[in-house]
Amino acid sequence: MSSLELVAQYVLEKLQEKRPLFVAIQGPQGSGKSFLSSRLQSYLEATPHTLRVAVLSIDDLYLPHDDLVSLAASNPENFLWQGRGQPGTHDVDLGVQILSALKAGNNVVELPRFEKSLFEGEGDRLPIDGSGPVVTQPPTLDVVILEGWCVGFQPISDEELLSRWNGVWKLERERLGLGEVQMGRLVDVQAINDKLHLYLRLWDFFDVLIQAEPPTASGLSQYAVVYKWRMEQEHNMKARNGGRGMSDNAVKSFVDRYIPGYVFFGGFPILVANRDHSPTSSSRAMNGMTLILDEARQVTGATLF
Repeated sequence: MSSLELVAQYVLEKLQEKRPLFVAIQGPQGSGKSFLSSRLQSYLEATPHTLRVAVLSIDDLYLPHDDLVSLAASNPENFLWQGRGQPGTHDVDLGVQILSALKAGNNVVELPRFEKSLFEGEGDRLPIDGSGPVVTQPPTLDVVILEGWCVGFQPISDEELLSRWNGVWKLERERLGLGEVQMGRLVDVQAINDKLHLYLRLWDFFDVLIQAEPPTASGLSQYAVVYKWRMEQEHNMKARNGGRGMSDNAVKSFVDRYIPGYVFFGGFPILVANRDHSPTSSSRAMNGMTLILDEARQVTGATLF
């Protein structure tokens, strides 16, 4: 079965238990999560299902460009905040506002948009002025989808963070040829971990989580293919918009910033056991499905968790 068939079947089964069903879709850059979300929306909206579906990307919750620049300038030594991507670069309050309105089902909601090609690939949020996609309710939605690279990521304890810093993080840096200095300091990762607590307010909306897992190979980093996938994604975007976007070197540096997020806060599957069980931890556990991909993004297996 294709990824669409697997996920659609799973979502339709879960819809028998709850509506609206909030579905989170997580996967590395370029893994096809946005494409899957769009196809899933079309499939569920078409006959015979004729469901009402809204799709939001966590990328569309990025801070406006000026705020991203301000964040980078106020944290000049934190490599991980020198551009969009990591927790701390999104407007969580806006996300909670949008998801709350979609869940309430009794108002008109304009979905935010972030245009990645602006400012030479740094991107900027477009105005919420009526020109974006609008969801009109009632009738209420049947399915709400949030897709993004860090959707579902969990904060971890200080002890676990230090263990990963000295263990799996060192191994992944060596496998990917990433220098210790260029990838930030322990305190930088701790800052991301602190911000991630705020994101649990978003994850609390969701009932199920779909994960796209990159392929593994002995002795190689599971994240090596992400560079290839994201490069292809940028080339495709530039081919459509007249060449606006990042250079290949900029894409490489861009993906570099994301790798710590995968290593410290992701994992396949993302487990509730990774949480640090602080008072701000999410109170809900998501069930879900992991789609195992090959380098061509084709599904080679699927597991439930």
